[in-house]
Amino acid sequence: MSYQVIARKYRPQRFSDVVGQDHVTRTLIHAIEQNRIAHAYLFCGPRGTGKTTIARIFAKCLNCTGGPKTDFDDNDIRCREIAEGRSLDVMEIDAASNRGIEEIRGLRETVKYAPASSKFRVYIIDEVHMLTKEAFNALLKTLEEPPEHVKFMFATTEPEKVLPTILSRCQRFDLRRIPAALIVKHLAEIAAKENVTISEPALFAIARGAEGGMRDAESTLDQLISFCGNRIEEADVLSMFGLTAAGRIHALAGTLLEGDAEGALRELNALASQGKDLGRLLSDLLNHFRNLLIFQLSKGDLSLLEVSESEAGVLAQQAPKVAASGLTRILEVLGGTELRLRDAASKKTLLEVALLKVIEVRNALSLDEVLKQLQSLRGGSAGEGVSIPLPASAPAPSPAPFRASGASVTPSGQPPSAGRSAAVAPSPAPEAEPKVMQAGPAVLRDSSTRAAEEMDDLWHRLLEAVAKASPFTGSYLRGAHLVSFDNKVFTIGFPPEQENHLGLVDNSRNQAIIQTKLAELGFSGVQIKFVKSAPPPSLASAGAEAAATPSEAAPPTAPKPAPARKAPRTAATPVSGAKSAPSAAPMTKEDFKNDPLIQKALEIFKGQIVDVRT
Repeated sequence: MSYQVIARKYRPQRFSDVVGQDHVTRTLIHAIEQNRIAHAYLFCGPRGTGKTTIARIFAKCLNCTGGPKTDFDDNDIRCREIAEGRSLDVMEIDAASNRGIEEIRGLRETVKYAPASSKFRVYIIDEVHMLTKEAFNALLKTLEEPPEHVKFMFATTEPEKVLPTILSRCQRFDLRRIPAALIVKHLAEIAAKENVTISEPALFAIARGAEGGMRDAESTLDQLISFCGNRIEEADVLSMFGLTAAGRIHALAGTLLEGDAEGALRELNALASQGKDLGRLLSDLLNHFRNLLIFQLSKGDLSLLEVSESEAGVLAQQAPKVAASGLTRILEVLGGTELRLRDAASKKTLLEVALLKVIEVRNALSLDEVLKQLQSLRGGSAGEGVSIPLPASAPAPSPAPFRASGASVTPSGQPPSAGRSAAVAPSPAPEAEPKVMQAGPAVLRDSSTRAAEEMDDLWHRLLEAVAKASPFTGSYLRGAHLVSFDNKVFTIGFPPEQENHLGLVDNSRNQAIIQTKLAELGFSGVQIKFVKSAPPPSLASAGAEAAATPSEAAPPTAPKPAPARKAPRTAATPVSGAKSAPSAAPMTKEDFKNDPLIQKALEIFKGQIVDVRT
């Protein structure tokens, strides 16, 4: 006899031989036993999962001697004819090459004839989705009311392309991808029958490459036997198909979880230089992190995973290194990269960037988590807040207590101890005081005048820092003033004429910016509060006093506060203070259009100025 490939030599001949499709075979067995045999069946599923094989076995059960029955004799002449493809009553039609209406009209003419020697005439149509719409329509009436001696069995990999009118006339069975463990077990049995020694890692590598298709796995084993002889190792499988060893995948995942960017890039470069398929590498890495997430959420339940014992040990070792939310973000990054990889000009570069992103997001906070913390900060007690860490290279200084609104508050927000006086050390002589305020929180004296000056200085430094981070936020705050800083609550007030700014500035983004800048100034974990508040008398009269006595100088001992930047006069940032001077000219459209911030906004949003209202 001529040589038969493994996929045909070990093709299942009865339902008990089918691997991984128990939900289909059990239903068909019960249908035969209860004599509830339909006239049309549709078998759907990926390639190599047993669609046509199950149809042939079903045809044997129907047409065997004494049938229909499931316990037929393999040597029964009718069953052998079906297995060898020479039965006159079981016709297999390839719809890819017989897809026209003329072929279907010929089929309609033959169904009226009785079987030659069997009980039923069985038509097995493979890749039925390839039939044309006209051919489907020609088949409809025959399919709905065929003669009693006719059975139709369709097989397809794309059931969505089959007309709904056809689907409604069939019993549909969806075949699944075969689990890797079952493929490994079946291949081990075939290797033993072929007198071939194959290692377990090699079997798992074959199953991983087959992606749930038994026929693909058997064809791979057949090719490896021709390549390696009677002994097959994992390295042989990897070198032939460009796969990456499971150990290398685990090592690469370990460098990512440890945050070792250099190690991850070196490992990727080594795999690429060895000719590994980068698309397959990314898919294996994605599958490993998926297994890690399932292992973590299921608390180590291996029944949900298709892994070997060695891989289960790796999962147990790596699971404590990252949270489930971090694994979710990692899967999102790798999944998005997989979609873009096939169209990328440089696959290696895209994968390198993806690995660096994985390192960045593994411990990052999601936007939802940040918003929840900010929401709890807004609605929680004043003593609770979100701690914003500073970079390791610039640790926050430890300032002395800060007196504001009649209470002494440290930058951490804790009140002074009961046994300690609220007053701090007396201020030194005027000549010993620094003339320039140093960066970071300064020591505030036990003097209401000094406290007000220091609060004013902190406010101006905060305005400058916020304006650098967000010019729009800074421009809104120019019209505001500091109301109080007490019990970790930093209250910012807007005068009544600018009350409409509260809805624009009171949002999570602006609060996060102000909290970050306060943390950089040494006051971390501060809650931000915006209120409507008239400016203090000193601020309300500052402009009038400055106009009345322009040459009057400040006391020599008082530190000069940092000058506030002049905010542009725009519709979004009206001039702060009381009413405008009578002599101020109304803003023209050209003045508004020439403002730098407005020009930048027009450039970003591709907009145009329609009207200017003063």
